[in-house]
Amino acid sequence: MNELAPLYADHVARCCETAGEALASAGLEQLVIYAGSEHLAFLDDQTYPFRANPLFKAWLPLTQHPGCWLLYTPGQRPVLLYHQPRDFWHLPPADPDGYWVEAFDLKVIRDPAEITTHLPEEVRSRCAVLGEGVAHWLPEANINPERVLNVLHWHRARKTSYELACMRAANRRAAPAHEAARDAFLAGASEYDIHMAYLQACDHTDDELPYHNIIAVNEHAAVLHYQHRDREPAPRRSLLVDAGADVAGYASDITRTWTVDEGDFAGLLAGMESLQRGLCAEVRAGVAFGDLHRLAHQQIGQLLKDAGVIRLDGVSAAERGLTNYFYPHGLGHLLGVQVHDVGGQQADPQGTAAPPPDDYPKLRLTRRLEADTVVTVEPGIYFIDLLLDELQASELATEVHWPTVERLKPWGGIRIEDNVRAEPDGHENLTRAWLP
Repeated sequence: MNELAPLYADHVARCCETAGEALASAGLEQLVIYAGSEHLAFLDDQTYPFRANPLFKAWLPLTQHPGCWLLYTPGQRPVLLYHQPRDFWHLPPADPDGYWVEAFDLKVIRDPAEITTHLPEEVRSRCAVLGEGVAHWLPEANINPERVLNVLHWHRARKTSYELACMRAANRRAAPAHEAARDAFLAGASEYDIHMAYLQACDHTDDELPYHNIIAVNEHAAVLHYQHRDREPAPRRSLLVDAGADVAGYASDITRTWTVDEGDFAGLLAGMESLQRGLCAEVRAGVAFGDLHRLAHQQIGQLLKDAGVIRLDGVSAAERGLTNYFYPHGLGHLLGVQVHDVGGQQADPQGTAAPPPDDYPKLRLTRRLEADTVVTVEPGIYFIDLLLDELQASELATEVHWPTVERLKPWGGIRIEDNVRAEPDGHENLTRAWLP
């Protein structure tokens, strides 16, 4: 974390600047952010894994500290109400310590309800309170006002130097874990054992991961968000790993596909590797991400044609919607304190909607990229029974070479994903610095 310390003060200054703009947009005077509470499972006394409010995490790296509050009034130092309960059933948080401490006026609280003492009733109507489950403490306040959220979400896309350092470190942390997963697969391990190898290599528990690991062997790679982990080894054909790591609340989101095949699927995978690197090279400030998504469909269509899967050329396959059956998701999304970070379908800080086009409704990111925006670039090709059945029943069925499809189906699919920063005249690939 030593490399983060010199960058943190400027990061908090940016947070203060953005908060001031957000408050002004709504005519409010103070920003109050709740870290969140632990939630009990239904009819149980155990809690679900805690996930901090991302609006709170965007200020400081307290990812496992429920009950904290952050207060900011423009022109003043931000205040942190640090929740440190008296508890002998669970280990309370340690005393505040770390590179972030000097940026805040710190006050220890024993109960999150103490916010009512620190925020007098007469000022609450002039506050924007952001978080879940806060209305019972502060009913007079403006809870999650849309104007404030729109400004904060818009500016989250452009990362500070501190945030970029966190995301580089998250990619560095995930890289050896992907390699460990690959090695376990090649040694004949089950999905469960591959997952465990991943956790050990990146030094995470399941709850510390930024999202649920996708460890998909063979046909399971055709399930976009495959959620299980078979404990029995399967015949080795292919492995798709979509998994990241966390550093100070910031995520990496990386996908790699491997195969032991030396035939058609290996050729398709090599073509996707080249295609994906080329798309990453197109990332830069000023580029409309929707244009990259359309380019991805055209190039995937041509790759499918060259592999003998379809008969149409790439441009025609994209224009006629044929590629949607093999590539049914968007090219990528914003990345930061959330894996699918907010603001991707905003046209401006005021929250004007920028919806995806009708022909590509799954596209999460429709904005024009700015310098220091970080996005994922994750093209894919899949052989999904449900979509193939629809394709066979459509007028496009004659444009498909079905014997080739049947031959490739046992490998499931391919996805390759990097985390890429847009620069004024180019890009920085945060992933390829550590993982080929």
